[in-house]
Amino acid sequence: MSTKDFVEKDYYKVLGVPKDATEAEIKKAYRKLAREFHPDANKGDAQAEARFKEISEANDVLGDPKKRKEYDEARALFGNGGFRAGPGAGGTFNFDLGDLFAGGGPQGGAGGAGGFGGGLGDVFGGLFGRSGTGARTQPRRGQDVESEVTLSFTEAVDGATVPLRMSSQQPCQVCSGTGDKNGTPRVCPTCVGTGQVSRGSGGGFSLTDPCVECKGRGLIAQDPCDVCHGSGRAKSSRTMQVRIPAGVSDGQRIRLRGKGAPGERGGPHGDLYVVVHVDDHPVFGRKGDNLTVTVPVSFAEAALGGEIRVPTLGGPPVTLKIPAGTPNGRTMRARGKGATRKDGTRGDLLVTVEVAVPKELDATAREALEAYRQATAGQDPREELFQAAKGA
Repeated sequence: MSTKDFVEKDYYKVLGVPKDATEAEIKKAYRKLAREFHPDANKGDAQAEARFKEISEANDVLGDPKKRKEYDEARALFGNGGFRAGPGAGGTFNFDLGDLFAGGGPQGGAGGAGGFGGGLGDVFGGLFGRSGTGARTQPRRGQDVESEVTLSFTEAVDGATVPLRMSSQQPCQVCSGTGDKNGTPRVCPTCVGTGQVSRGSGGGFSLTDPCVECKGRGLIAQDPCDVCHGSGRAKSSRTMQVRIPAGVSDGQRIRLRGKGAPGERGGPHGDLYVVVHVDDHPVFGRKGDNLTVTVPVSFAEAALGGEIRVPTLGGPPVTLKIPAGTPNGRTMRARGKGATRKDGTRGDLLVTVEVAVPKELDATAREALEAYRQATAGQDPREELFQAAKGA
């Protein structure tokens, strides 16, 4: 309901009392009407339930002298077609309409309603999803949860479903999330059920902060639960199967929406953040969406050219053609043999050639290399290096 709707309501008419009624007259009228239209006495009667709601709202405002004064002034002010707020504004009063119409009624007014247990304010809150003050008890989003998982190199490239054990704050099972042993918490007197408090910041503006008294819940346990100590939340551990998408990298933080802790009062679940750690692979490396591998080749293959077989991750080997005169460290590309991308396509496999130098030579190989050295004696592979050094 908007502020305008609240201002236009005639709470005196709702309770059937004159505007100059005393506190005792207001309380007496409220008790009489509350007994008559209480839902327990009118089971299944939607009109009586709506009337009971209206009566409770009226008592919440008129039963509190401070809020009644602000209500009267607000109606008089709006009735004159004007609005001024803030100190120094022509001698007018300073009030916050949000506080006024989200504000709570006195505990005494509700508690004295003729033997209705924890007070009509508490009953009213349970029936209509509102606090006993008329302030709406807003749903609260669940907490975000963070966890870690370690994947093998292959799982990170192809994706995997892994079990993940998580600990988070969830509604207490003993008190059903109310924080109270009897399930009847009272409205926080500090924030009057909103879970927030306003503070001035100068210039006519105000800021809201979570209420320290109720820790933003809007409710305070009358008899705190032994398990959650009145917070309504208890630590819970659970194991769930989590799908890690293909192509994640080491240190990446993945957000899984709605997989965190459940909310309160119908609020949505929080999110789950998973930090991924990836083990090294003995053969393959990773460079973005591409995989890398270093392949040794013989001197003859590098000098004369040829074809070599190259392993791939989880698939059959591929054959690459080595051009004659391939230098050590040259990188070639095997397309589509890399890591899986978000769109389902794959990156490439980057193959780096490394000329292998034999540690031992038999007589035949040694004789052949000696003949090669003699045949290329006039070629100095370092000549360009020295020329470049002189030029610099």
